[in-house]
Amino acid sequence: MLSEIKDFVKAHFNDIMLFVIVALLVMLAFSMGYIAAKYQAKEPIQVINQNK
Repeated sequence: MLSEIKDFVKAHFNDIMLFVIVALLVMLAFSMGYIAAKYQAKEPIQVINQNK
């Protein structure tokens, strides 16, 4: 059983690594978009001068 998995990984190593890299890039892009959307949703700080 373990040797079959090892042989499969050896035979398809490049495809597996390509999938892992693409999956990590997709997750990174999603997280960056999520962070950017949270930052844009904040209300801007307003400074009001009380000394008139």
